[in-house]
Amino acid sequence: MAQTFETLMKYPAADEALVKKALETAIGIVRSDLPVFTDHFPSSNSFQGFYEATENVEWTTGFWTGVLWLAYEHTDEDAFRQAATVQVDSFFHRIADKIDVNHHDMGFLFSLSCVAAYKLTGNEKAKEAALMAADHLAGRYREKGKFLQAWGSVGEASEYRLIIDCLLNLPLLYWASEVTGDKKYACMAENHIKTAVNCILREDDSTYHTYFIDMETGEPSYGVTHQGNRNDSAWARGQAWGIYGIALSYHYLRDDSYIRLFERVTDFFLCHLPEDLIPYWDFDFDTGSAEPRDSSAAAIAVCGMLEMAKYLDRERAEKYTGAAKRILYALIRTCGNADPKQSNGLLLHGTYARDSAENTCKNRGVDECNTWGDYFYMEALTRSIADWEMYW
Repeated sequence: MAQTFETLMKYPAADEALVKKALETAIGIVRSDLPVFTDHFPSSNSFQGFYEATENVEWTTGFWTGVLWLAYEHTDEDAFRQAATVQVDSFFHRIADKIDVNHHDMGFLFSLSCVAAYKLTGNEKAKEAALMAADHLAGRYREKGKFLQAWGSVGEASEYRLIIDCLLNLPLLYWASEVTGDKKYACMAENHIKTAVNCILREDDSTYHTYFIDMETGEPSYGVTHQGNRNDSAWARGQAWGIYGIALSYHYLRDDSYIRLFERVTDFFLCHLPEDLIPYWDFDFDTGSAEPRDSSAAAIAVCGMLEMAKYLDRERAEKYTGAAKRILYALIRTCGNADPKQSNGLLLHGTYARDSAENTCKNRGVDECNTWGDYFYMEALTRSIADWEMYW
């Protein structure tokens, strides 16, 4: 079932009372998780509803620390601040010792942990760690093509590509320019999004997950998927990264051309939602499919719409805020975890990766919680009731 804005507006919207109740429930679960997830981090996805304890590895640990900072902001409880500060120390050592950082996801890791810590508490160690992370990310910038290489060793021919996810890593570079006065970081970020939107956005307003760049000419070469259903499909989380990533770039650049780009990727997302407004993991699938959902894609999209609405004229702001509140209502009612005995996560029905004939993924975290879904759910709830200064 293809949605229209007229049909979408007939759904119930999340009001302040519902959001506050959902946020209190989520914070209660976070509070109960502190004994396990202070010196350790939750695994990227849950297993039969429950996260396992891991070291500070993979690209996902920053989301949990971001959840702790959001809980601290909402409650002013020192227990959340102390736990998050312990984790900031872990992130300092991770970047100083270059532990599992051979990729572009420095923003996911350090914006939500260390930049947040510096903004909220003035933690100088956090600032130092985040700047080291920004330098590391800047080291992945490729002048031929003007983009940040996503994976693999820098300059590796088989990995000379970008992915749409990186749009959420760019704010770390803008922040680094703000605090150092060195414009090189912001210049790299601006060049990257120009390259990215030039190749990942299709004529029908869907997006490629990843795009290869010709090493010799620097020109876009071809797009494929890594986690979507097929090379020419729209991976739901990738489309959501596009929504929020473009909104964040507009926040920093104030280039009006990004408003139209935002509308294109967002309208595609909204018009391809199933009847219950929780997207399947890929937009190849629609109402009635037996394929799994990806609730995290919905949460990311909500955050992007609420951010961009701040810069739009009244009519368009109301349009996207209205859509966001209706998706958030669906998330709270159908995916928000209210029972710690069911899960120690916050947002149910996520999908980390789903295998298909055209991707190279193995099933992982299918119909489970994942840490980024938990974070963006908390951020969406926070944005809905507060004038929130973002960590990005």
